Amino acid sequence: MNAIVVLCHFCELHGPRTLFCTEVLHAPLPQGPGNGDSPGQEEEEGGIQMSSRICSHSPAEGASADSSSPGPKKSDMCEGCRSLPAGHPGYVSHDKETSIKYVSHQHPNHPHLFSIVRQACVRSLSCEVGPGLPPGLVRSFLHSLALPCKVCPGREGPIFFGDEQHGFVFSHTFFIKDSLARGFQRWYSIITVMMDRIYLINSWPFLLGKIRGIIDELQGKALKVFEAEQYGCPQRAQRMNTAFTPFLHQRNGNAARSLTSLTNDENLWACLHTSFAWLLKACGSRLTEKLLEGAPTEDTLVQMEKLADLEEESESWDNSEEEGEKPSSRVDVGEGRELVKSPTDSSLTLDCSSWNGGVRIQPVFRSLRHLRQVLGASAFHMLAWHVLMGNQVIWKARDPDLVQSAFDVLRTMLPVGCVRIIPYSDKYEEAYKCNFLGLAPHVPVPPHILSSEFAVLVEVRTATRSSLYPVLFDDEQALSKYEFVVTSGSPVVADRVGPTILNKIEAALTNQNLLVDVVDQCLICLKEEWMNKVKVLFKFTKVDSRPKEDTQKLLSILGASEEDNVKLLKFWMTGLSKTYKSHLMSTVRSPTSSSSESRN
Repeated sequence: MNAIVVLCHFCELHGPRTLFCTEVLHAPLPQGPGNGDSPGQEEEEGGIQMSSRICSHSPAEGASADSSSPGPKKSDMCEGCRSLPAGHPGYVSHDKETSIKYVSHQHPNHPHLFSIVRQACVRSLSCEVGPGLPPGLVRSFLHSLALPCKVCPGREGPIFFGDEQHGFVFSHTFFIKDSLARGFQRWYSIITVMMDRIYLINSWPFLLGKIRGIIDELQGKALKVFEAEQYGCPQRAQRMNTAFTPFLHQRNGNAARSLTSLTNDENLWACLHTSFAWLLKACGSRLTEKLLEGAPTEDTLVQMEKLADLEEESESWDNSEEEGEKPSSRVDVGEGRELVKSPTDSSLTLDCSSWNGGVRIQPVFRSLRHLRQVLGASAFHMLAWHVLMGNQVIWKARDPDLVQSAFDVLRTMLPVGCVRIIPYSDKYEEAYKCNFLGLAPHVPVPPHILSSEFAVLVEVRTATRSSLYPVLFDDEQALSKYEFVVTSGSPVVADRVGPTILNKIEAALTNQNLLVDVVDQCLICLKEEWMNKVKVLFKFTKVDSRPKEDTQKLLSILGASEEDNVKLLKFWMTGLSKTYKSHLMSTVRSPTSSSSESRN
């Protein structure tokens, strides 16, 4: 992820300051011999192309780099504005798989990147904040920097802002308890800056959860220190006794306190480096770009709609959980609550195993061709006919992985919107809930379903010696002990023509000259061909409301006038995306189109 994560602080003496930042350094392009350290070398830093950059992250070079650093002078920094001591080389993590370095220090080294981060820091803590910050401290910095003030409702929380020139920012502001600060709290923010607006917006739910976890950890540690100090020397009563005294002059130089002092954690910056580096890598691994040629397919649109529904559902669950945690005290946030989203201690590396998605079980059925070989030509023909017609397909087996593997293969014959799967259940589910149902062997199926022409049952039994499946490969040992029995209340007659797409699919499967990958691409093309026919039929019948005579003529033109083809088209019509349906209905029934039709 080409971005930079920054911890910012609003100092009461010096205003907004960047405390700690973690950026991504990509490996430079291959250079010729002897040109590795040439002045013209380019390296991509924080998602921005940097040229003539001198990388100084070693201890020897880091100490001498303060004079040329774009950051503020030492005289303009107090204890609260400083994170790493002078001469500290910073923190570097190497990702050997991608040849990427995650570098953490107080300020970015490049002047242009420092300017971008500095402006984002000021806007995060001054312009893009709620009414919680004292207005006097804000107006002075706004006036000096000539920045517009756009106030967001709420004192703490996330906000998005930015532009094409200075980058886009995801900011989350929060308070840290401090017994010596004005109002007993200090103002901080964690910001993520990058140039890709779409990528950052799509990462909003992920960043919000992980950064919220880091903030909860910091606030929990600071709350313990605050309560211990208040118990030893209460500041509220002392301030009440010294009324009408200028506040900044009565604290004897203790106005500025470092974040390590507020949290009582000497390893704070190392933990933040680990958290920020993990955040950059994990956020970059969860989203990938895919080149799409032409308009998106119906399967792509349906998948995007399902993903959006899942994200909305997860957000609603997160909000309900947060509401349930509100009555609990703030001490429980730091002590009792397990920060699963983004822990900041050494256990953070344990979550990195989830980047690769875990270990996948080897599928039992490798492809549609393999399933046809196992079941036999006639049994597969019956099963595929019911799948394409939208009838309920029931598998009864002891092994849930076998059932799941069979469904993964069979679902490739249908559009994504037509697939409703219950992988394994302890009771029978009605057909309107699922068209693929996996059951345990002891689960009874209602008699009217067994005799129905709209269902097919596949029973996986222990094979006898006379019906053993011939083992062709070493990885088929698991299938050799099973016998597959396919039954239906209305079996498909052998001489029945069936839908056209089924005949083409079986022709591709029986052609041994075609590789499995070629068959998969052929299946995709066949589905797209028939989904286009479905779109034409949907517009013709549902939108234009043409009579049955015209519909029959259209089906003849489409080559789908047979009974099985008509049933297939009507079932596949349920798999059209909501986006396509709403777009078509709004386009046809818009006032512009209706007025043009009346004129004609």
